[in-house]
Amino acid sequence: MRKNEGRTVGLYTKVSPAEKEVIDRKMALLGTTNLRAYLRKQAVDGYVIQLDMSGVAELVRLLRSISNNVNQIARFCNSTRSLYEQDVEDLKQGCAAAWEEIAGLIKKFEKL
Repeated sequence: MRKNEGRTVGLYTKVSPAEKEVIDRKMALLGTTNLRAYLRKQAVDGYVIQLDMSGVAELVRLLRSISNNVNQIARFCNSTRSLYEQDVEDLKQGCAAAWEEIAGLIKKFEKL
């Protein structure tokens, strides 16, 4: 069987010098010098990781909410010299929700 038998579709692309350096570095780590074989193997068998970042967006939303609540409570405490128990409870609930999001994200990352 000839070396290129069955390979009739040509794929061509250009990369930046920085991207070429990364490719060369990865090839060196694998101990390979055949660029075509390396690129073909990566394209066919390489990993593609697609991250669902919706959890991060929700976490950012929760953290902003907590931050806003803390600022409002601090302003209120500075002006009245008092603190309501409900405000503290709201902050605790917000923090608990944020920690739940963080735990969920960690579980997703562990599966990668």
